Amino acid sequence: MSDLPAISGKQAIKAFSADGFRVERISKSSHHIMKKPGHPLLLSVPVHGNTTLKPGTLRGLINASGLTVEQFIALLK
Repeated sequence: MSDLPAISGKQAIKAFSADGFRVERISKSSHHIMKKPGHPLLLSVPVHGNTTLKPGTLRGLINASGLTVEQFIALLK
């Protein structure tokens, strides 16, 4: 299992967007709600400036997206 990168919510949104997710809306608490056509789950990515996402939060988002950590890291590049 690969180590998770230390990234911000903005960087995570760019990676998920590269996989086909799109921002549906932004909640009052600065969470970007993302949806991918044909994917049953929504992703709620916290974006609080350039604050780094906690590892558990990032791992949960990656799992919910249906990606592996390796696939996600490849989308960051």
